[in-house]
Amino acid sequence: MKYIPSILLLCTTLATFAQTDQKLTSQLKSATKGFNGQVGIYVHNLKTGKTVGINADTLFPTASMIKVSILSGLMDKIEKGEMLYNQKLVYRDSLLYAGTDILGSFKDKDTIQVSKVALLMITMSDNTASTWLQKLVGGDYINNWLDQNGFKVMRVNSRIPARKAIWEVYGWGVTTPREMCRLFTLIHDGKVVSPAASERMSRMLNRIFWDNTALSQIPPYVQTISKQGTVDASRSETVLVNAPHGDYVFSVITKNNKDQRWAPDNEASTLIKKVSALLWHYFEPGSKWKPAAGIGQFMLNE
Repeated sequence: MKYIPSILLLCTTLATFAQTDQKLTSQLKSATKGFNGQVGIYVHNLKTGKTVGINADTLFPTASMIKVSILSGLMDKIEKGEMLYNQKLVYRDSLLYAGTDILGSFKDKDTIQVSKVALLMITMSDNTASTWLQKLVGGDYINNWLDQNGFKVMRVNSRIPARKAIWEVYGWGVTTPREMCRLFTLIHDGKVVSPAASERMSRMLNRIFWDNTALSQIPPYVQTISKQGTVDASRSETVLVNAPHGDYVFSVITKNNKDQRWAPDNEASTLIKKVSALLWHYFEPGSKWKPAAGIGQFMLNE
C-alpha cells in the first residue's frame, strides 16, 4: 500500500504529459525566448483537449481583464433579481476615474442604463464604467462568486481593504493564465451564472474595440471573445477563437516588462501578436489569411 501514492503521482504525470501538446509547447517557448520580462501562457484546444502551459499557474496582474469577473458578478446579481439589465443609473461626477473614458465625459446627474455601462466596461474597457459597476456589485461579492465557482486565485484587489497588500503588488486584479482561460471556457460553455447570462456576456466580449493586438492576427470573419489588459509593466490578452477546425482559447500575460512604452511596437504587444499568429496558423494550417498590407495605419486604436 505504501507504493500507491507514487503510482498515483506517476499516473497523473503520464496523463498530463499525454494531454500536453509537446510540439506547440516547443514553438511557444521559442517564441518567448529572450523576452525582457516574465511571460505566462496557457492554451487549450477545446476540440482535442490538448494544452500548453508556460508559467500557466504563476500569479500575474490582470489589469483590465478583471472586468470579465466584474461582469460575471453583475450577471449573477441580475440573475438573482437584485439588479436589472436595463436599470437606469444616475451618473455623478464623484464616479470619475481620471483618464479619457467615454463615461467620464458625462455630466453630473445624467442617466444611463446598466446595459450600456457594462458594454462600455467590456468593449471600450472604460475605467469609470468599470469602477462604478464594481461599486454597485461589490468587490467582496465578485470575489465570493469567483471562490464559489472554483477560482483559486483570480480576485479583485482594488478598493477592498483586506486585499491592500496584494493590490500593492498586482494592482486591480490578480489571476493566472490558466484561470483566465477557464473563465472564458465557462462562458463559451454557457456555465457562467446561466446559459442566458453567458450568451449575453459572449455578445459583449465579441465587440471589442481594442482589436489591434492578438485579434489583429486572426481573420476578421472569425468570431472571437476576448479581453485585454494593459498597464506600464504588464500587457495581457485572453482570447477564445471559434476556429473552423475547432475552438481554442489562450491567454498571454506578461509582467515586470522592461519595455514600458505605449507604442504599437511595444515588446509585449509584439509578443502577443506573435503568439496569436502562431496559434492561428498552428490550428488552421491550411489558412492563407494574413493581415492586409497597410493595415497598420487603421489599427492605431487610442
